[in-house]
Amino acid sequence: MNPSYTKGNPDAGLSPITSPWMHRIFQDQKIITGLIEKYGSPINLHHLPTFTDNIASFKKLFETYRLKHQLFYARKANKSRSLVKQALEAGIGVDTASQKELEQSLALGGTADTLVLTSAIKTRAQYELAIKARVPIILDNWDECVMAQGIAEQLNEKAIIGIRISGFIVENTKLYSRFGFDIEVIETFILQNFGENGVFKNLMLQGFHFHLDGYSTRQRGKALSDCIHLASKIKEEGHTIRFIDMGGGILMNYLESEQQWRDFDKALQEGVKANNNPLTFNGNGLGYEVINNELRGQLKTYPYFNKTNGIGFLKEVLDYEDSIAGETNASRLRELGLEIRIEPGRSLLSQTGMTIARVAHRKQDAKGQWLVGLEMNMSQMMSSSEDFLLDPYIMYAEQAGADQPVEVFFTGAYCLERDVLLKRSITLPRLPEIGDFVAFVNTAGYMMHFFETEAHLFELSQNLSFSKEDSLSVSDFTEDDLIA
Repeated sequence: MNPSYTKGNPDAGLSPITSPWMHRIFQDQKIITGLIEKYGSPINLHHLPTFTDNIASFKKLFETYRLKHQLFYARKANKSRSLVKQALEAGIGVDTASQKELEQSLALGGTADTLVLTSAIKTRAQYELAIKARVPIILDNWDECVMAQGIAEQLNEKAIIGIRISGFIVENTKLYSRFGFDIEVIETFILQNFGENGVFKNLMLQGFHFHLDGYSTRQRGKALSDCIHLASKIKEEGHTIRFIDMGGGILMNYLESEQQWRDFDKALQEGVKANNNPLTFNGNGLGYEVINNELRGQLKTYPYFNKTNGIGFLKEVLDYEDSIAGETNASRLRELGLEIRIEPGRSLLSQTGMTIARVAHRKQDAKGQWLVGLEMNMSQMMSSSEDFLLDPYIMYAEQAGADQPVEVFFTGAYCLERDVLLKRSITLPRLPEIGDFVAFVNTAGYMMHFFETEAHLFELSQNLSFSKEDSLSVSDFTEDDLIA
């Protein structure tokens, strides 16, 4: 066992929420060493019982509201097969966004009732596979409708489809999206083109779909309300809508302390404004900058602390009250017998995974900054966010004498100046040794794989899953390529 582990920035920083399974791993130097020696660095660990618990919490909320419902795990958030199989075994579906995602999900047991195809770009092969398997396809534009109709006709099949909608008006502001049909024209479009005598007679319209950028529960509540109203209106014209899918983007909370989050944001702004920002690598403002002696911009990261998150976030959307009908979204969904669907990725993966890498070297740069090189690269822990604002954990292999606190930056293996794994300076009790380990927690959602590349011919990180709750050995972890 290894009691010698610590959170980076042990006295403050941005302390992540962690789970008991993570600390069991931190404490077991033998397990970490064995896994890294067998699979290389970095490794991605996935705790399947936590994923199952997250699924159950969302399902329970819908059951409390007595709503017809279906969850679809957003496969694009993490490429591990183990999570697809676990989602299906837990009784939910999988949202697929590519040919390979659809193929793998079908091979792992997905069916017409548990899969949906939502690709931003759909190829002929995707249409054919989905239509033959009767997997619902979410259509985004006229060309996609024409393509789906043509292929369905050639196959002498009916394609099950939903229509993606956007352009909702919230508080007198039209919400822009490059995806979907505009809400102001979609009713006419459906009435003119669908049905037995319509242009798209081989397309069976069963639902509406939307996915909003940002994290406003009010915007989502209004969008859901508008879709419910639309479903009711076209029902009067003979078109039956079975489901409304509100996509993903359900906020999750990563951090223990709101005060730490506020303190970091304030200190970052002050540092940038004073042109003396010690918090980040080379003073990176993470979205803040000074223009004409004035602080501009905003923090361009995920909002890592959120009081309203998970089922609380979803509850606010369901409780949104339509100003005209005077009823909540939940009550209107029940009255119309509509099934509510969601496609969460990040929030379903909360506390499910972490990434561990081995220390390769330590050095001081020309500014005197300590750089700790890890056997991984920036693409193996990267999302669209400017930085991953969670303190990592350090596992020291050996006990040491008196601590000598040091501030470090973790760097990666790409031959790029910008391959700095965390842009924040991390204070450690002492400088790590070669062979020590660094763990980045809660990385399963959009951090492990979303931008992972094989530049320099580096191997992709190994994905491992496990379910055991007590003492662990290397053999208790399953290699993802073996999942079938």
